[in-house]
Amino acid sequence: MKIAVYSAQPYDRRFLDEARLQHGADAVEAAYFSDPLTLDTVPLAQGCAAVCVFVNDQLDAAVLQALYALGVRAVLLRCAGFNNVDLQAGQRLGLFMARVPAYAPEAVAEHALALAMTLNRHTHRAYARVREGNFALDGLLGMTLHGKTVGIVGAGQIGTAAARIFKGLGCTVLVSDPAPSPQLDGLATRVGLDELLAASDIVSLHCPLMEATRHMINAASLARMKPGAMLLNTSRGALIDTAAVIEALKSRQLGALAIDVYEQEASLFFHDHSSDIIADDVFQRLMTFPNVLVTGHQGFFTIEAMREIAAVTFANLACHMHGTPCANLLPVSS
Repeated sequence: MKIAVYSAQPYDRRFLDEARLQHGADAVEAAYFSDPLTLDTVPLAQGCAAVCVFVNDQLDAAVLQALYALGVRAVLLRCAGFNNVDLQAGQRLGLFMARVPAYAPEAVAEHALALAMTLNRHTHRAYARVREGNFALDGLLGMTLHGKTVGIVGAGQIGTAAARIFKGLGCTVLVSDPAPSPQLDGLATRVGLDELLAASDIVSLHCPLMEATRHMINAASLARMKPGAMLLNTSRGALIDTAAVIEALKSRQLGALAIDVYEQEASLFFHDHSSDIIADDVFQRLMTFPNVLVTGHQGFFTIEAMREIAAVTFANLACHMHGTPCANLLPVSS
């Protein structure tokens, strides 16, 4: 079987090839493309029975139909989120569609902590200063996290890992999630979102993107936050209304922002734009704030997570090839 891997970076090839060899290199041939999957790049999958895609690849009805017409019968997501997939179209076409529902959740949770610690103690600014011989401490004042209240929005595996980490720092941890989360017993107190926003010194988002959560952080919810609080987002960019966040930063209602994801990241992240003029005015405005920290969707990027993503991706493909049950199928659209 031949598989087309879209949005493939050198590190993707490294770990996917490693997993492919473990699953039998003779059974699967992989063709790697740095291009994202769009309607224009569908022809790259000519002769392939499956495609492997990432978070910003386009999987709407038109793309899925075009892939099906080429003979593609399996769509493998090497990520957990699937908000970029038209589930109804995939179901109608009878496509095998599977994801990697969890991969080293501690990796993303640890990155959230790294963002909070860096932004709070200004270590990124201190690093730049010291390299220039400036050892002044003015402007580097932070707060002690021990004893502070951290609100975790979303109590899945990553949210639970984040709760465990912040609890270990001596923080009071609040969690808001509509689903039961017994794994958090003794770690966190379950509260409603409004109570969490009002009480938390740090709010960390760890929930999936769906219609109910799109722009859940907006002008109204920002106004309900504790003045001067820090907001972290390592989940999906569209959980945040970036324009509203900019206004909250300008008014100082929001004390600090750290994001590893951005609503319009598809045209920016995972590529080197250091010699380009970035035309996204909203993003550029965001980058002017000294109390904003942005990383380029690297929360998942650890050796352990990459190996797990690759292994589960090829295990999902094996289920499709052999007609065996797959626990990681995308949910059926209602």
